[in-house]
Amino acid sequence: MKQLLKQVFSNQKHLIRLILPLVTVIFAASLFATPALATGVYQIPNLTAENNTWVLDQGEVISRVNEGKISSAFQDLAKQTGNEVRIVTIRHFDYGETPESFTKELFEKWFPTKEAQAKQTLLVLDTATNGTAILTGDRVKALLTDSIVESVASETLSTPLREGNKYNQAFIDASDRLVAVLSGNPDPGPPKITKNDNVEGTFKKAEETDRGSATAWVIGLLIAATVIPMATYYIYQINQPSSNG
Repeated sequence: MKQLLKQVFSNQKHLIRLILPLVTVIFAASLFATPALATGVYQIPNLTAENNTWVLDQGEVISRVNEGKISSAFQDLAKQTGNEVRIVTIRHFDYGETPESFTKELFEKWFPTKEAQAKQTLLVLDTATNGTAILTGDRVKALLTDSIVESVASETLSTPLREGNKYNQAFIDASDRLVAVLSGNPDPGPPKITKNDNVEGTFKKAEETDRGSATAWVIGLLIAATVIPMATYYIYQINQPSSNG
């Protein structure tokens, strides 16, 4: 009987030694999975003659068909007017970044001089919060005024997103409006809002998302602080020689 008990305890010790590192790795991976999705400007590829991207959908919210349509419309606009528009979606900004700061940094990375920036328009959207920013060059502002830019961001893009994160419709509507204005045509304006539209929106604000992430971190660390010492103590105990052995 004593030999059987020793064998059982020995098997338990080996099993725990195998499982504990695996549990620790899984726990650590779950803690760091969300921050790993954050994107910094340094992770965005440079624009080159071979990689002259019109739509960079790292958030993976635009269908390939619509991405092709938008890219073709932007390419035609550039050929006809010299005005260029680019759309970038990401999953989440790096900690401390805002839509405005990220867009400004990316704008200056892609177009480092005032001359290069003059006829550019850059639209960036973070899919975690649906935070949006649009930045334009000096020579574009005569057509794409600040009021139109604000309306595109807060109405043309936001209305389909409030209706259930309809990203494809949002970007098609926004690209159609930008192309019309930058081609010198009258501004078609934002989409009409019906009575069923939820004016306050259904997506979380940035501060709400940040608060949720912080809470998850605190809970995770508390669990780790409780579970790991208990497991370590248990292994220590079963490794001690039996006083009756």
